[in-house]
Amino acid sequence: MNATGARPKFPTIYQLNPRIVIGEARGDGQGTRDGTLDRLPDALFDRTAALGFDWIWPVGVWQTGTAGRLATRAPAALDGFRIDLPDVRVDDVCGSPFAITAYDVHTDFGGDAALVRLRQRLARRGQRLLLDFIPNHVALDHPWVQTHPEFFIAGGPEDLRRDPESYVALPSASGPRIFAHGRDPYFPAWQDTLQFNFRHAGLRAAMTAELERVADRCDGVRCDMAMLLEPEVIARVWGDRATPGDGTAPVDGPFWPAALARVRQRHPGFLFVAEVYWDLEWQLQQEGFDFTYDKRLYDRLRAGQAGPVRAHLAADPAFRDRSLRFLENHDEPRAAAVFPPERHRAAAVLAFLSPGGRLFHDGQLEGRRAHASIQLSRRRVEPVDEALRDFYDRLLACLRRPEVADDDARWRLLPTTGDLIAATWESAAGKLLVAVNFGPKPARGAIPFVRPLRGAAELVDLLSDNPAERAVAPPADGMLTLDLPAWGARVLQIG
Repeated sequence: MNATGARPKFPTIYQLNPRIVIGEARGDGQGTRDGTLDRLPDALFDRTAALGFDWIWPVGVWQTGTAGRLATRAPAALDGFRIDLPDVRVDDVCGSPFAITAYDVHTDFGGDAALVRLRQRLARRGQRLLLDFIPNHVALDHPWVQTHPEFFIAGGPEDLRRDPESYVALPSASGPRIFAHGRDPYFPAWQDTLQFNFRHAGLRAAMTAELERVADRCDGVRCDMAMLLEPEVIARVWGDRATPGDGTAPVDGPFWPAALARVRQRHPGFLFVAEVYWDLEWQLQQEGFDFTYDKRLYDRLRAGQAGPVRAHLAADPAFRDRSLRFLENHDEPRAAAVFPPERHRAAAVLAFLSPGGRLFHDGQLEGRRAHASIQLSRRRVEPVDEALRDFYDRLLACLRRPEVADDDARWRLLPTTGDLIAATWESAAGKLLVAVNFGPKPARGAIPFVRPLRGAAELVDLLSDNPAERAVAPPADGMLTLDLPAWGARVLQIG
């Protein structure tokens, strides 16, 4: 919460896999076979609340079926899972939580009643609940396959012969039909799913109603692959196949604006987060999303070049402030595995001490290195990286400071050159200077100051517990000179 108790301008989201967390809390690593959402430990929410996380996102709470689970238990799939979990067992495979059969809380998790209790537990700590909405596709055994086959992209016998990886024959109430698997245009089809047709008016109405049902039970949603519903994407991927086959008139235009507005009529202030790529982020923001994934910043941070990162942070505030920053999530590799330690810290300071939403992944703060598949209910046992956890504790403390968190907080990117990137956060409570040498060599930089300083004690590095490093010499002639090591980062409290 910010100083007013209202929803913070820039949400700080903690993503977790409830099956894994429940299994580890119980001590046997067996997922949710003997537990519900009630088994998610209070200690986790106490710690995340103390660290300033105002949103909790438990991935994959909705009901899935047997078809998806069986599809991911094939020998070839198990071989792939061994990359993440070398001792994987068949019982570890729970199937994709994004191949759902209903927007009802999974029976493994205790049903909707357990979700109500979870939301109450979070609310007592000042935290809000973010859930998934998966608009593009559903499981092979979703009820609509029987009752509304017209809601899906259809194929024919030739499609099935030509591309059996992308099409499947299934029975329906009106007889056998061939359906397209869900997909995006750049990867193989997801064979545990079926592709919706968002040019069908009946499907749009049904999915809007589903979105309203979801919104009744949480405070916000993260919409999976939200850009796949855009008309130009549908046209590029499906072409004439998206023409409804039941004779109804095709619907053009985007789905999201009317659907999001409908939810907000019932739930003002509801949060919408879009997973979106391909430079469609601004478009989805204009259609009503509060925040969109910032994959471009992530990619530039991984590339390790200061110039593109600085240019990205200089974007128009109307876009920049609605970007969701991250260094990892369930789709990306672990940050500790792809960023060397010092560069990891520098990237985290740039990502999370910039304006916008902030997404952290369970295990990121402790330095986990092994990717954990969302289709498994268990992950590797790994030691805690105490130095990295201490760093994240300090960084998250900076995010809770009034200079960053207050309603009147303002961020300004400073003019710098080379590998030095610097910015200020300022509110009525004070001012912070964020300075990062995002490069592989030591760097010296002069940073302009507008506030006069009265002594060295007025500059304190909030990321360091070394007394020799915490105090920084005051600037002379209005310019602060900083010497930073390779990938060095400082957050200086001013005044």
